[in-house]
Amino acid sequence: MRAQSSATTASPVAVATPGPERPGLGTLQAALGVVAFSLTFPATAWGLEGFGPWSLVAVRSVLAAVIAGGCLLALRVPLPARRHWPGLAVVGAGVVLGFPLLTTLALETSTTAHAAVVVGLLPLTTALFSALRVGTRPSRTFWIAALAGAAAVLAFTVQQSGGALTTADLYLFAALLVCAAGYTEGGRLARVMPGWQVIGWALVLCLPLTVPVAAFALVQEPVHLTPHSVAGLLWVAAGSQFAGLVVWYRGMAAIGIPKASQLQLAQPLLTLVWSVLLLGEHLTVAAPLTAAAVLVCIAVTQRSRG
Repeated sequence: MRAQSSATTASPVAVATPGPERPGLGTLQAALGVVAFSLTFPATAWGLEGFGPWSLVAVRSVLAAVIAGGCLLALRVPLPARRHWPGLAVVGAGVVLGFPLLTTLALETSTTAHAAVVVGLLPLTTALFSALRVGTRPSRTFWIAALAGAAAVLAFTVQQSGGALTTADLYLFAALLVCAAGYTEGGRLARVMPGWQVIGWALVLCLPLTVPVAAFALVQEPVHLTPHSVAGLLWVAAGSQFAGLVVWYRGMAAIGIPKASQLQLAQPLLTLVWSVLLLGEHLTVAAPLTAAAVLVCIAVTQRSRG
């Protein structure tokens, strides 16, 4: 494989603005990514029934890298330009390694409802990282709606978990920061290369670390294969770690990082729905009220101009 020439990349100015092409399709792609991500916590809970936390994270990353690497080889995709590798490293550290590991460790002692607080705050954090990294400047209306939506989701998820801060919360807030950084850098790179290549190369870049960790963890942590654990592993690898991020980064490139990130305000509520259906958890009457408030905030952010 050979490095892409600089002539095929966009200028730095173009990176800072949302893609003007087919914003409706971009919104749909970002929304599909949110749906895929909303299944991550329930699937992780299933995976933890048969795998240890380190085994689950390392194996999911290796499997996703095999899928991504196979696609890159089959399509003879050239290596990214050298200047893009630092950004891909940030994506790998935040999205491939950091967020999955920290949330998996949290889910050992936390419910999926409690862990959803991370996703509730992630859109606002991603917008902040975007403003610092790529120079986006959303409008005041955008920020008001984003803060209101984040507050509604945070109040709902914290109330569901009883409001007590635990060690798991430290993992969750750390995961929030590293994932926001990875999303921001991935959205920026998706402006100059296809979104699936962004996550694909990030996964491949992490292989020298994930392969030995997976081999060591599988020996040290007991493995009990069950239908749930296998299904959970396959989803977090193929669905959350690869396919979901492919459409997510494509959506961010089309409609901009801040607006795409606000679609994630619906993710905690979707996660709670999946938790009821897949894990047998129970929702309170506050769920539909919060859902309505979140949908209003999403509508406002999608109509506001950055």
